[in-house]
Amino acid sequence: MINSAEFVIRCNLPPLSDGYEKHVGTKTDLVTANPTIFFKKFESLVGRRRPLMEKLSSYGNSMVLLPAFSFGMNTAVCMRALYTIQDFQSAIQPVFFNPEYLYKLSLFWRSHGLKEARLSTGVIMTSLALELCDNVHLYGFWPFSVHPYSFKNLTNHYYDDLKPNTNFHSMPVEFQILLQLHKQGVLRLHLGECKPYDY
Repeated sequence: MINSAEFVIRCNLPPLSDGYEKHVGTKTDLVTANPTIFFKKFESLVGRRRPLMEKLSSYGNSMVLLPAFSFGMNTAVCMRALYTIQDFQSAIQPVFFNPEYLYKLSLFWRSHGLKEARLSTGVIMTSLALELCDNVHLYGFWPFSVHPYSFKNLTNHYYDDLKPNTNFHSMPVEFQILLQLHKQGVLRLHLGECKPYDY
């Protein structure tokens, strides 16, 4: 289902190999890169940069969204990512968010009851998709540690159990808003079991 979509957005450089592709597909048109990932997984890009390029190669010639101007602390590491992509002559295309857009988006969601310190990447990308796409389908937005149907334990992401920073984000509140949009037919939340495609 994901691979058949006209435009696929993925959040925070998720893995698309090692068996995951059977469940999440591989098509990617836009992938986000949270600066926290650059800090924690790629040593702020002050040393070796090839590991980042190997990671980005799995997304082909998609766009990578760098939030260089969202917060001052993100600018330097996002610019290092941009220069790395340019230096390695990668097929991936770096793009930036307009900080004015992020500010107005935050004000919009705040006026609709989302009072968290920072919007999650998921809500930001859902907002962008709702502005640009006729049909929006969301996968992986279940914010709880127990499956909604089988009640088995779940990790936070399909590939790791790194928890969100609750000082900044309130995933259950975000989910409540997304669920309301689902009920209104504005978007479609997919919460069922993954059904791998047989190759």
